[in-house]
Amino acid sequence: MNFIGRKVEEFKAPVYYNNEFSEVTEKDLTGKWSVLFFYPGDFTFVCPTELEDLANHYEEFKKVGAEIYAVSTDSEFVHKAWKDASEAIKKVQYPMVSDRNLKLSEMFGVLLEEDGQSLRGSFVINPDVQIVAYEVHQPGIGRSAKELLRKVKASKYVYEHGDKVCPANWDEGGETLTPGIDLVGKI
Repeated sequence: MNFIGRKVEEFKAPVYYNNEFSEVTEKDLTGKWSVLFFYPGDFTFVCPTELEDLANHYEEFKKVGAEIYAVSTDSEFVHKAWKDASEAIKKVQYPMVSDRNLKLSEMFGVLLEEDGQSLRGSFVINPDVQIVAYEVHQPGIGRSAKELLRKVKASKYVYEHGDKVCPANWDEGGETLTPGIDLVGKI
């Protein structure tokens, strides 16, 4: 199933953020760049390395106007306990979403039903609440916050400059391309 261009459906989920419990909905994604970062579970092995990597790059995500939402099927209470217990997770300043009813994982196609967990899935969502980039892979492969940030920047650039595209390994400030017949066979 292809998720590109798909609008995020209505949802409401518990969240642990800024040492408080609250809720997040699709309305919170409206008008800004968002990253939904699904991971299998708290108190595991690869997951804390990913969330710490995101925490280490969080200011860069904020500079480009993007909010990160870490999502697992653990409860918001387990998120708090994990943050209290783990040196890596203590660095997390972005919202940690509870998908204990499995609806978000199902909606984004990352649910492992038999395990009650999600695959590793990263979804870049534009201000119109549409998915513009995503990757999903098996639980044993950790992701790179730096590469995810590059994808957010490229997605934002293309969104703001509809006549331009970003070539391989493009990063902010790099050369872009204007698609046209004059480029055919010249690259």
